[in-house]
Amino acid sequence: MSLYKRILVPLENGPYDTAVLDHVRKLAHLCGSELVLIHVADGWAARMADRLALRESEEMRNDREYLDEVVRSLRADGLQAGAVLAGGDPGKEIVEAAERERCDLIAMATHGHGLVKDVLYGTVVWSVRHRTSIPVLLVRGSDKP
Repeated sequence: MSLYKRILVPLENGPYDTAVLDHVRKLAHLCGSELVLIHVADGWAARMADRLALRESEEMRNDREYLDEVVRSLRADGLQAGAVLAGGDPGKEIVEAAERERCDLIAMATHGHGLVKDVLYGTVVWSVRHRTSIPVLLVRGSDKP
């Protein structure tokens, strides 16, 4: 029996994604895990889409295309993968998706700002850690390609 059956992987659609994807790709192969990618669009249109019955914004269309591209890459590597596109508060949406998708690990990239900047600006990682009992794996990302 696998230690991690389903791993939720929040992605930003940016350079920090590479580090976490490299790590979970190996972990998923080792454990036979399914990967569930999530991107939380947090622009105004994404946050208000449901409330105002807005159509998908250009931001969300680009995010969906990005998720689809990453899913194709993971599947081409022999992994089971799917994706969720959400809008709203990233910490809340990530935790709710992890529970809804029955994930037993959340693997996230961290920017590594340091405690002072994290406290001043807040972080999605901080929010997720304090909202869930699901284990959270943090992988140090880099903004360098």
